[in-house]
Amino acid sequence: MRKRGTFESCFDRNLKFFEKEAVLMVTRKVQGKSTKQDKNPLKKVQFEFSAPDGHEVFLAGNFNNWDTHANLMKKDKKGMWKATISLILGRYEYRYFADGNWVNDPSCSCCTPNEYGSMNCIKVVE
Repeated sequence: MRKRGTFESCFDRNLKFFEKEAVLMVTRKVQGKSTKQDKNPLKKVQFEFSAPDGHEVFLAGNFNNWDTHANLMKKDKKGMWKATISLILGRYEYRYFADGNWVNDPSCSCCTPNEYGSMNCIKVVE
């Protein structure tokens, strides 16, 4: 089992990401520059979840209003479920909805508590 990062290290990584983005935005404004980054271009992000015995796995998160049926994942021959979605730069919370049950991403090293007493996984798109 992979050891998850501590809350402090996860918090520090997220804080550094947002500080860096804020500095870039202020610098561009002061210099009067406009770049593609200002427009938050879409990036393709792949999610993978191993569940060889699973029958149906969906990807849900704050990017799709936690809709448990919006992003059906596809299963390959090895039992790996995959979904690729386009997201703008930012920080996202997500979980998998596998055969009717909420499941966290075992490969995720950074999680945050949710309002239901469990944890959400975090994906930062840079």
